[in-house]
Amino acid sequence: MSRFSSLEFGGEGEQSQTGQQGLRDEAHFLAEAQRAFERAEFEQGLRLYARALEDNPRSTAAWVGQVRMLIELEEYREAKAWAEKALEQFPTCPDLLAAKAVALGRLGELDPALAFSDSAIEERGSTAYVWLARADVLLARGEKRAEYCLDKATSTAPGDWFIAWLAARVRLFYRQFAQALALLQRAVSLDAGRFVVWADLGRCEVAMGLFEGARRSFRQAVELEPHCQAAHRGLVELQHPPLGRRIAGLWRRLRGA
Repeated sequence: MSRFSSLEFGGEGEQSQTGQQGLRDEAHFLAEAQRAFERAEFEQGLRLYARALEDNPRSTAAWVGQVRMLIELEEYREAKAWAEKALEQFPTCPDLLAAKAVALGRLGELDPALAFSDSAIEERGSTAYVWLARADVLLARGEKRAEYCLDKATSTAPGDWFIAWLAARVRLFYRQFAQALALLQRAVSLDAGRFVVWADLGRCEVAMGLFEGARRSFRQAVELEPHCQAAHRGLVELQHPPLGRRIAGLWRRLRGA
């Protein structure tokens, strides 16, 4: 059985625990899911959006959240299936159309992905996510118009670290590290207290060969969140780099000798 087969409704254990802790409603679970999202705790976010749907099966925010968490977890087929299930109820929801577009794009179904992205915009979708999703689809298609869409997304909330971080994650997925670096630096400037941004900044710096910067970024992430596994893994890798990177470093040193 798929581990997502009961996403809409929590198990009995979760229900009894909720009863013991007091009333929890849709708004509570959506807020907790957003906090999980902002901490890159995508599995936890997935469960919390499911709990919000348990309270209100017609919560479009919860449906969209579930699909987005599945995309972050790289469960693209499940994301596509859940987007289709949600669109049966809300066929004109721009964010759901956009989320399905991303899932399709990452599955390599590029023409349908663009069609769903077009539909999201035609439904007067003007949220940051609609534009992030369109950029995602265009990058999957190798189109330069993605730059405009990412600028459009970040301009909807120029002071929001979260949108800058999400835009950077799109760039990271498509291995556009220099552009991701600029977005992550912007996110840090907007809120330097977010460990997830520092962790992704370190990851980006490693990919660009900026190892000292990566070490500083990972350490900052750990200082803000001692249990940040991504930052701990990054620091371990920097202490014991893969053989290919050690050889490349030796070659660069020999060439400069």
